[in-house]
Amino acid sequence: MDYTPTLKKKYKEEIVPAMMKDFGYKSVMQVPRIEKIVLNQGVGQAVADKKLVDTAQEELSLIAGQHAVQTLSRKDISNFKLRKKMPIGTRVTLRRDRMYEFLERLINVALPRIRDFKGVNTKLDGRGNYTMGITEQIIFPEIDIDRMSKIMGLEVTFVTTARTDEECLALLKEFGLPFKKQ
Repeated sequence: MDYTPTLKKKYKEEIVPAMMKDFGYKSVMQVPRIEKIVLNQGVGQAVADKKLVDTAQEELSLIAGQHAVQTLSRKDISNFKLRKKMPIGTRVTLRRDRMYEFLERLINVALPRIRDFKGVNTKLDGRGNYTMGITEQIIFPEIDIDRMSKIMGLEVTFVTTARTDEECLALLKEFGLPFKKQ
């Protein structure tokens, strides 16, 4: 028997019928789905210390369960002592089963560990995608606090096939993302 992540099963068995009923879709293929989750971490202090990008890359790889790549600067900015093609961040793109596994860990383990957590913001980008900022990477259990050199934040972007923000918000709420009450 093949392994399927819990949230993938929940999407097929519960979320798709609920969304079809709420939005009046005629086909299962019209129901929005999460295409990918992108984790992005900008390391601005990397201009002074090159090792910060390497440690950020290792930590992001641990969090995602997949190898992260370094992002390079596109142009020179003298005020920031930045040269073209200098490593200034890391990112990783999760798809399919790894995406669902990360989403489950984020909702059930990481977000409840945030101090004074009241829910995530409901501001979407207008095209059916959602980006949330996490201020400290130590909320993830994969990060060893004793070995960590610096607390850095990261962005988690959910790219969906939803055409409107309303559809995207409904989809992410169905998955169990805890949004703030308005």
